[in-house]
Amino acid sequence: MFESLSTRLDEVFARLRGKGRLSPADIDATLREIRLALLEADVNVRVVKHLLARVKERALGAETTKSLTPAQQVIKIVHEELVKTLGETPVGLASASKPPLTILMVGLQGSGKTTSAAKLARLLARKGKRPLLVAADLQRPAAIDQLQTLGEAIGVPVFADRKGKPARLVKAAMKAAASGGHDAVIVDTAGRLQIDRDLMRELADVEKAADPDEILLVVDAMTGQDAVNVAEGFNEQVPLTGIVLSKLDGDARGGAAISVREVTGRPIKFAGVGEKVEDFEPFYPDRMASRILGMGDVLTLIEKAEETWDVTQAEQMADKLRTASFTLDDFLEQFGQLRKMGPLDQVLAMLPGAGSLFRNVQVSDADLKRVEAIIQSMTPAERQNPKIIDGSRKRRIAAGSGATPQAVNGLLKQFNEAQKMMKMMSRGKGIPGLGKLR
Repeated sequence: MFESLSTRLDEVFARLRGKGRLSPADIDATLREIRLALLEADVNVRVVKHLLARVKERALGAETTKSLTPAQQVIKIVHEELVKTLGETPVGLASASKPPLTILMVGLQGSGKTTSAAKLARLLARKGKRPLLVAADLQRPAAIDQLQTLGEAIGVPVFADRKGKPARLVKAAMKAAASGGHDAVIVDTAGRLQIDRDLMRELADVEKAADPDEILLVVDAMTGQDAVNVAEGFNEQVPLTGIVLSKLDGDARGGAAISVREVTGRPIKFAGVGEKVEDFEPFYPDRMASRILGMGDVLTLIEKAEETWDVTQAEQMADKLRTASFTLDDFLEQFGQLRKMGPLDQVLAMLPGAGSLFRNVQVSDADLKRVEAIIQSMTPAERQNPKIIDGSRKRRIAAGSGATPQAVNGLLKQFNEAQKMMKMMSRGKGIPGLGKLR
């Protein structure tokens, strides 16, 4: 989502890096460029004004660090103030004064509310809780079907009654949760195409019946300024406790994500970063600010790797890399592990400097699938020893994978180069142009 904004900011900061010192005029010019970049990303005007006022005050002040260049100092200040705008510290779910922990999911129709409810249920289940999903969106019958399908996929029961009234249904669900030993209840409430009196009246009835510990507003991050207006509207009518940003993997400009916390005063607690039920994560302001500024997000990348990669397999692969003995079978296995971590563009975005490094490189999940298809069309002997693959074998592999002989040849060439690099590293010679890795 933040690719365009990150690229603009990277260009702004690049112009500062050659300067030995920054004059007030340099700072003013830089802030003007940052302002334009933020406004083009659909960040709320008030938020931009407050953010840049804080940056300017610090940049023009006596704040200096000998270990940083002037450009690095400005980037550091922008990062810290962006973190402040996003919420400074991560805020988790509240503790239930009396079990079960009850969470109302509210929002407009189409915001991703039902999917977010299921994603949150899965997250809580993985943390050892026994959640119950409640289908209280009786305005849209398809929402009940959707929640039941998602509940079945993640192994979480769904309480539903298509003929009941929302408040009465929620009361019955709370009793069912108590008798069933559930320690968390997530209620998917009805939405509308816009905020109206009927919606708020129904929410008030459901809130009274549920007596929730959390009321989370699901905001579609792709709707820009409209998302901020929706958040303000709900916040005036319902005692919100937090925000869930959905569709943060979209290609919109991202202004809602930066604006919504400062506008509402409510913390962003979770973010939906993909379509799959596992694409849901706690919101860390510092990590998000780093992603926006192209600094990567190594901590989230490590967490995803720890969830995805088998420790024993990782150690075995490390040994093979050290001894340069990995094969195309190992190559295929690593592609599978990499795809489990999420869309490739998101994984690359978590690498520091990825914005500038991969800006002109188009690598997609479809590319990975093509590579996998080529390797899977090889025989076990060919995967173990690619040197035996001659012209006729290449044509057979290409036909079996839907690729061209040139694509097969390109993959084999890349694999051969990777093996050579690993051998050089294992002998302590380092990588040409980079030196030894330590």
